[in-house]
Amino acid sequence: MAKKSWLERNKKKAATVKKYAAVRAELKAKGDYAALSMLPKNASPVRLVNRCKFSGRRRGFLRKYGCSRLTFREGAVAGLIPGVTKSSW
Repeated sequence: MAKKSWLERNKKKAATVKKYAAVRAELKAKGDYAALSMLPKNASPVRLVNRCKFSGRRRGFLRKYGCSRLTFREGAVAGLIPGVTKSSW
């Protein structure tokens, strides 16, 4: 499990991105990069980190399922993820 502080920091960044999304889009459309650079750093969506919904792990994140590879494997073997079966040959 990731530290609570990391999870809270990512939530705060997500809120900032959402708050400034319209302003960023407007400034980008105008091409006003000077004003764009005056916005907070965390207003950029690039600074968000994909984290597992269950464990908070950031590495090995699978976008399609929204979880880390480890959590995905546990769920797949337990039969909790629809349409996913363990392969054997």
